[in-house]
Amino acid sequence: MTPHGGASGSECGVHRASKLLLVSVLAVVLLVLATGCSSSGGSNPKAASGSGKASAQIPWPAPPDPMARARAAGLVPETAERLEHHVHSHLDVFINGRHILVPGGIGINPKDPKVHTGTADGQPAYGGITVPCDQPCISPLHTHDVTGVLHTESATDVDNTLGQLFIEWGVTLNANCVATYCLPATPVGIYVDGKQFTGDPQSIPLTNFKEIAIVIGKAPAKIPAVGDFSGS
Repeated sequence: MTPHGGASGSECGVHRASKLLLVSVLAVVLLVLATGCSSSGGSNPKAASGSGKASAQIPWPAPPDPMARARAAGLVPETAERLEHHVHSHLDVFINGRHILVPGGIGINPKDPKVHTGTADGQPAYGGITVPCDQPCISPLHTHDVTGVLHTESATDVDNTLGQLFIEWGVTLNANCVATYCLPATPVGIYVDGKQFTGDPQSIPLTNFKEIAIVIGKAPAKIPAVGDFSGS
């Protein structure tokens, strides 16, 4: 017989089974919620850092052999900037309407201890050589950061060319191709100060305050005619 107000062994077993089932369900719900939170962009440290977005904006990074590239372009690397001839031009590159970044460090050896490293627009920037390097570490034509400003800082009063920059960058540039994008499969347009340029883009001189835009595929809503030199 069962005492008054008590439960039988079978009833207790049912209650225990129900509690275990409830605990198991709660555990599964908590696990699902935790997994969902950890996969969201807000909780993922890599996504929060913006590293994925940054790498997507620079399809062609600065090459690892900058001094060899400078010499291949016919330039003579120096141990510090030479400012006898100091001019700035600006380069914008668009791929299917999307603006991409020209990397900092083209024509600069960032591994040299005399080359200072900082940031600009959240990306590495190089320069500030206050004490000359022991070995040549900077080309007369270089980029300090991702602003698109092309720096000519040389001992001779000779304008460098866009072709020399692209040799230093390690990216193909000619009348038909930019990198792997080539006519006629992909439209490629070159603009200087907002006007279309139909000659050999390698020959474009990098004179002071010149704006160069390279448009690959779909054009952006507006092609820049004036460069931003505010940070140069």
